[in-house]
Amino acid sequence: MSKSPDGGLELRRSFGMRESVTITVGQVIGVGLFVTGANVVGLMGNHIILATVAALLITIYPSLLYAEMGAAIPYSGGTYLYALLGLSRPMGFLAGWNYIIAIICVASSEAFAFTFYFKTMFSAFGVELPVSDLALACLCILFFTILNARGVEMTGRMANAFMFFFWGVAIVWFIMMIPNINLPHFVQKPAFLSAGPQSFIANVAMVWWCFAGFEACCSMSEEIKYPHINIPRAMALTPFIILAVNLFFQWYLVGIVSPDHLEQLAAATAPYAEAMVAAGILGIPLALLAAGIAFGGGLSTMNSCITTPPRTLFAMARDGMLPQVFTKIHPKYKTPYVSILFLGVIALLLTMTNSIQYVASLSLFADLFFYVIGIISAGGMRKKHPDLYRPYRVPGAEIGIPVSAVLYIIMMTQLGFSAIISGVVWCVCGMVLYYVYNARTGGRNTETIVELPTRPPEEPPAEEKGLMDREYRLWRTIVAVAVAASLALYIVPYFLV
Repeated sequence: MSKSPDGGLELRRSFGMRESVTITVGQVIGVGLFVTGANVVGLMGNHIILATVAALLITIYPSLLYAEMGAAIPYSGGTYLYALLGLSRPMGFLAGWNYIIAIICVASSEAFAFTFYFKTMFSAFGVELPVSDLALACLCILFFTILNARGVEMTGRMANAFMFFFWGVAIVWFIMMIPNINLPHFVQKPAFLSAGPQSFIANVAMVWWCFAGFEACCSMSEEIKYPHINIPRAMALTPFIILAVNLFFQWYLVGIVSPDHLEQLAAATAPYAEAMVAAGILGIPLALLAAGIAFGGGLSTMNSCITTPPRTLFAMARDGMLPQVFTKIHPKYKTPYVSILFLGVIALLLTMTNSIQYVASLSLFADLFFYVIGIISAGGMRKKHPDLYRPYRVPGAEIGIPVSAVLYIIMMTQLGFSAIISGVVWCVCGMVLYYVYNARTGGRNTETIVELPTRPPEEPPAEEKGLMDREYRLWRTIVAVAVAASLALYIVPYFLV
């Protein structure tokens, strides 16, 4: 068990590094990779590697900042809590408010992505399922809401199962698809390719959405064992896992689609499936792809997206910013079940609108905005709490923090008008709620919300620490090999063709 800051509310520390990684990567790998990122392949062709590596580079440093904050402040809340302590109560509320809607919107979008690819599994063999997309999507949201309310152990096992299923199916699919890859595609520059800097920045911003959510485990740090060890390790691995996954799938998309037809993918709603159908690749390969995306991508993302936002809602209510009903913890499962059920209903309502375009636009704005707040909060934490014990400390913060914040603000300028308007309206509604509720309750003193550690945390027993170290070294080796292989796939064709 882990004691909450006020000594009365408890969440169970059940996750290790593996669950921290799989829940985080599971939240990330979904609609961004299989829709938005694939659309950019239609805009950039084989040059997609440049935008994807650029997206990685602007993700690494913020990821390390979150590692520092998550290791030092092992409580639920993530960006919300960091902004609360590093900046101010209103900024903390604004960060949490945007984080919640951003991730819940992703859950809703993923429900429809799952529905499409689930049906594609059957249509690959000429079978059409007699069930509506909306009904199936709502059923998925309902299932994961109930699952998460029943305990984090089951949530962690599901995250592991989905992620390993995804990789297992992906490897089989990769092998089956090799005969369909055309290496000359990787050395040809598409005729339609725009090389302007503004276009490249816009494309990087779109590909970055494939990395959004890289800090997910920080929102659950109160349920992670030895967070001062496991969170920095998870944050160090996650961006590179996401990079490898994106590059592998993008490589196959470039390899099976002629450069003359790539442009058609830019507006495709299911680029991978549509590319395979256009290439005449049906049957088992298409069914495998659909299964991997539906269960390894869609369900994995939904599981994580229903898991993490309630912890932020729980923390905000515990800190007196929202009604105390959201602090209720299930006596048996030790989960913030009221927060989980409430946000599950919100996700269900968003899904029932059947307006994915609006949901996605709101998510994009909220994502970038709360990351800007989170990055700046890292600097605020150092100034306001210099005595805070930091098991991990990021070097070069004086330069890294402002540069990262500016880069994310630049990406916000690439969003469409509707996304910006929707985001601003959501923020205004949130601040009205904040000031009205706090005017009625009087709020609480920020300094009493959490007990900031000033000394080293408890270390695991030597035997357990040895097992943790071996697990991390194994993951680090596997990730390094995967990254090297994914980069080589784009370079080798220049020597073979």
